[in-house]
Amino acid sequence: MSFDDFLTQGLADAVNRQERLVWRGRHLHTDFLLETGPTSYLIRIDAGQLRTVRRGPFVMPRWQFALRASADDWARFWSPDPKPGYHDLMALIRYRRLRAEGDLHPFMSHLLYFKDVLACPRGLGVQPGAQGQPGLKGQFGFGGQA
Repeated sequence: MSFDDFLTQGLADAVNRQERLVWRGRHLHTDFLLETGPTSYLIRIDAGQLRTVRRGPFVMPRWQFALRASADDWARFWSPDPKPGYHDLMALIRYRRLRAEGDLHPFMSHLLYFKDVLACPRGLGVQPGAQGQPGLKGQFGFGGQA
């Protein structure tokens, strides 16, 4: 399973299994765009549950806000023990590695929820694979580079 497969299929399961995380986002209803370099994902959240994660390219997608960073910056953020500056969404924004665009009200009012959702791959052992190709390692038993 590639990292792309994890985002489109496994992320919703990983998030929706965490009752406390779903409860924290119980008032959140939004669509947002997550951009990892040239690849885009449109993520729909209803009452704290990730309903859909679709991979682009898209023709004029509808989203409230977008989070955009290079694939390398996301790989460093999702590493098991990220270095300072890559450990937190606000650190990525502070050091201009992550751009947050659009109507940021849902993002900022549910910031802890989004921090935990986007850090979820880190806790499941999702790591970048060889030469920028993301892979999975850890509980899933797939080989990616450590």
